[in-house]
Amino acid sequence: MSYGSLPLLKSLNPAAVAAGADIPDAVAIDGQTLSRSDLIGAATSVAERIAQAQRVAVLAKPTVTTVLGMLGALIAGVTVVPVPPDSGPAELEHILRDSGAQAWLGEGPEGTALPVVPVRTHARSWHTYSEPGPDTTAFILYTSGTTGAPKGVLLSRAAIAAGLDALAAAWAWTADDVLVHGLPLFHVHGLILGMLGPLRVGSPLVHTGKPTPAAYAAVKGTMYFGVPTVWSRVVEDPSAARELANARLLVSGSAPLPVPVFEKLRELTGHEPIERYGMSETMITISTRADGERRPGWVGLPVEGVQTRLRDEAGNPVPHDGESIGALQVRGPMLFDGYLNRPEATAECWSEDGWFRTGDVAAIDAEGFHRIVGRESVDLIKSGGFRVGAGEIETSLLGHAAVAEVAVVGVPDDDLGQRIVAFVVPRDGSGEDLERELIDHVAQQLSIHKRPREVRLVGSLPRNAMGKVQKKLLT
Repeated sequence: MSYGSLPLLKSLNPAAVAAGADIPDAVAIDGQTLSRSDLIGAATSVAERIAQAQRVAVLAKPTVTTVLGMLGALIAGVTVVPVPPDSGPAELEHILRDSGAQAWLGEGPEGTALPVVPVRTHARSWHTYSEPGPDTTAFILYTSGTTGAPKGVLLSRAAIAAGLDALAAAWAWTADDVLVHGLPLFHVHGLILGMLGPLRVGSPLVHTGKPTPAAYAAVKGTMYFGVPTVWSRVVEDPSAARELANARLLVSGSAPLPVPVFEKLRELTGHEPIERYGMSETMITISTRADGERRPGWVGLPVEGVQTRLRDEAGNPVPHDGESIGALQVRGPMLFDGYLNRPEATAECWSEDGWFRTGDVAAIDAEGFHRIVGRESVDLIKSGGFRVGAGEIETSLLGHAAVAEVAVVGVPDDDLGQRIVAFVVPRDGSGEDLERELIDHVAQQLSIHKRPREVRLVGSLPRNAMGKVQKKLLT
């Protein structure tokens, strides 16, 4: 199957990137800075110690050893299983058992039964390894497990290469850029885009440890990655936000960016943020472009090589009118190779004619711009015969001065089928009768049937490590 002219076979190995003069500040992380030659020499030393392995686990802390361990595995063609550092015992046991990881690379958690292969940051080797085949599995990324035990997503070298090249084209990302972020190194956003992306392009990376406004403001980068929670905190610190004015791109992902945050970023930094859409199984398939329109609440156009479509519950096409919503399906060269040890789950997520069912609901306008409504399972609310997207209601509520955070869900209702309920984190100083005021606010901005039937004020919303609200925990 052909997806266009993307150079799928370009090497992922750091030795093949940015050939020529050394890059003295290729990666800065955990208080240390490594040149490109440092990375190549130390990672190749790692490769020599694990070359006979099939799969290794990496406790993905934001450290030099994490970076060198993963790069060493890429050089050797050994599959990496990134493990969240805060994994609980049950999750940790499941990931190790399911993945078949043979050892920890760099360090292991206390009490681990697996052997630990050390990563020596000062060791160097200049041995040359042949490029592994493009179909070789580079990473097994585990999903968040919101619908059962976490599933291992198989990402090949070719898929990662295609995904990064498509983003480099969409974002005009070159070796002249300096990427700054403080995101976790065990998901697509922080690991694939945020670590492998700059290594593939040849642009320096500064990892700030944590994605705080002060840390971002202290680095003079050209590109900044953040989840919506990060950008919400940045706009609440105007002095830090203004320090980002000299950047080239501010990129938001992993969850929808609230429209008020988009507008505040534009006001404080002069930048309209890039928004994009993807998931572990697909990497990034849709994005606004560096040279194109950026519309609040919309994630843009399919990246190079990607096709999308919308289907209703009967499998029929949904019109691209910007309003009608349907199940989003995609296909392209950056999609995964299936779920490890889960053939039934793998088969279920593909249509008979070869499209991946994302599980998300979206609208597409006549120009091909995409707006993500949310997860089909929790964000598509069927209330009183209407199909309502939770995201639209959340955007309306976030426009109210008293609302700091919000999550909208549908709860079972004998009369309506589902009742729209908004969980709201209020700002300090909010007045009395806020619940009624917020219900009326939505009714005035949107259709009357989209108003919440109930508003519950809470101190915080449950979120996972990537900042996504875990709606299934809201009852």
